[in-house]
Amino acid sequence: MSLIRNTWLLFCANVNKEGELIEQFLGLVHVKDTTAHALQKTINSLLLQHSLSSSLIRGQGYDRASNMQGEINGLKALILKDNPSAYCVHCFAHQLQLTLVAVAKKHHDINNFFDILANVLNVVGGFYKRREMLRDDQAEKLDELLVLGEVHTGSGLNQALGLQRPGDTRWGSHFKTLRNFISLFSSIVHVLGVLANEGSNYRRKHWQKV
Repeated sequence: MSLIRNTWLLFCANVNKEGELIEQFLGLVHVKDTTAHALQKTINSLLLQHSLSSSLIRGQGYDRASNMQGEINGLKALILKDNPSAYCVHCFAHQLQLTLVAVAKKHHDINNFFDILANVLNVVGGFYKRREMLRDDQAEKLDELLVLGEVHTGSGLNQALGLQRPGDTRWGSHFKTLRNFISLFSSIVHVLGVLANEGSNYRRKHWQKV
């Protein structure tokens, strides 16, 4: 279960007769009231729509917000009060991510790599004109691939990719950044080349004036 902005995202995981873990998506429910009691009512209502009972919950996990993790009136506590078997699993995966990032940055080469990556992203993605250059080059390369038949068109295919700086505290941040960087690498090199030429032309004009 996860709270994303004002939308409650609920998953139900159960074990079938063969002992296999089955994840079943239950639904998305918009919530205006994010108090623990209101969220508990939302969960129970959604479970009832699928002929499920909160008494069958065996695990729950949230972020560290007080309305979720509060020991007395938090959502975790309210569910445990009705169902002591609904063990709460802390968001250890997030802590593991932070630990891995911290350990990786102790390695000189890895730390340098992410420093260079951040600098390139700042140079290419830091200004609107440069982002437009990146998108235009990406679009041109896609058109060429379509003509050659190396990619196919269709709903959800060939979507425009963007660049964002990796953040140590955001889920999947480093993976998404690196994946998009690799996919856009040739376009990034093109933009850097244009910027280098513009810099050379500027310096040449400057010295001519001098």
